[in-house]
Formats: sequence, C-alpha cells, structure tokens
Amino acid sequence: MIVVKVGGRALEANLNKILESLAKHFKLGKKIVFVHGGGDIVSRYERMMGLEPKFIMSPSGIRSRYTDEKELDVYVMVMAGKLNKEIVAKLHALGVKAIGVSGADGGLLKAARKKKLIIIDERGRKRIIKGGYTGSIKEVDMELLGKILDSGYLAVVSPIAMGFENELLNVDADQAASAIAMTAKAEKLLILTDVDGLILNGEIVRELHVDEFEEIKGKIGAGMNRKVMLCVKAVRNGVGSAIISSGLIEDPLSALEDGKGTRILP
Repeated sequence: MIVVKVGGRALEANLNKILESLAKHFKLGKKIVFVHGGGDIVSRYERMMGLEPKFIMSPSGIRSRYTDEKELDVYVMVMAGKLNKEIVAKLHALGVKAIGVSGADGGLLKAARKKKLIIIDERGRKRIIKGGYTGSIKEVDMELLGKILDSGYLAVVSPIAMGFENELLNVDADQAASAIAMTAKAEKLLILTDVDGLILNGEIVRELHVDEFEEIKGKIGAGMNRKVMLCVKAVRNGVGSAIISSGLIEDPLSALEDGKGTRILP
C-alpha cells in the first residue's frame, strides 16, 4: 500500500498531471490512499463568502490556519465536498474507481481537540488563545480504508477528523497521511509539495536516514521541518520509506521509483 499526500498549492497548479500520475500507478495494481490538502482553495471560498481567513504563528515558526466555527463550516464544505468530489470525478474520467471520504466518515480519523494554542502575536510576544476547531490525530481506523482498497478502489481522503466529543475538526493533511501510513504499515509514504525536496546549503538532500534527523533539524525551515519530522516518525513506526518531492512535475508519482526528491530511510 502507498499513501500519497498533495498540498494545496501543488494541487491547484498541477491537479490534472497529479491525477494522471495517480491513475497510471493505480492501474499497475498499487493500492493507493490519496490524502489532499487545499487550504488556499478554502481561503478563496471564504473570501467569496465575506470571511477573512485567520492565520496564526506557532513559537516554532509554523504558520497555520485558525479554525473558528465559521471557518470550520467553509473548511468542511470545500474539503469534504467540492474538492474531494471533484478529485473523485476526475479520477473516474481517467478510468480509476475512486471513493472519496473525509476522516470523519466511519470514524476513520479520531483527533483530540486542541483546547488552547500558544501563538506568537504581531508584536512577537507569546500568547495563549482558545484552540478553536483543530485537532491532533490520535487514532486511525483502518477497517473502512481496508475494505475500500480490497474492493479495488482508490481512496481519496480529506483532512477532517472526528473529535472525541463527536465534533468535526480541521487536521493537518501531512499529519493525516503520516498517521494513515503508520497504522497501515505502508510500503511508502509520498508527500508532494511545491519544492523539489529537502534543500540544505542550496542542494537537495537525496537520502536521509532517521538517525540523522536530529543533526540537521535546526537547519530546516519550520514548514519543511514538520514534513521531515512526520516522515521520520512514519519510518520509525513501520513505514518502509518516505519521500518528499515535487508535485509540479509531469509525472509526480515517478518519485516512488526514480530517485527524485528526498528519501527518508530507516
């Protein structure tokens, strides 16, 4: 089984080529779970509805969406509705049997709601705010995904989870892909982004063994550092290997075999 995650920027810029690449590999007999982001698309629809997206900065420098109740409504509509079903329809047009689900469907992803968040405000000071409707994934129920995959379908998963009080939560798509890959002991986890991989000192790191991460993590920008950290965690917990590569190329899933991007290895 392969888990593929695509971020919103690569998805918007190169959706058709990404899906053509998915279709090609699926037709080779691969079992594939496709986790999609789409934050930029959510922001566009929020503005169309008269809402201004809110973003916060963590002390580690990671910028993320702040999800209040109104924002959650738009997030769920776009992620689980419009975007997820458009991807499913396009895959069917390519001859791929696909089923779209959110992490809330069937209790696929269970997350703990973040009651409080520590942020850096516009003056550079640490503040504590209410956590809103974001969550950290704690459980993955593979029974549903297993049935979908074993029935010959490609699973398209949007990053929405069910909280432990049965509330809907926005969860990080990279975290969702990593959690699914770990639970399934996937052969490979592929994270497609808008850069070619992990770049240090102006060069792409082609291979990174999990024990080497501690030596370099302070040299990596916050956003990429999180992706690498989740890949390292996945490989340490039973995933064969993880790859961070570009989703903007002609055949993005070719990174599974041809050495593109950065490979995280045991």
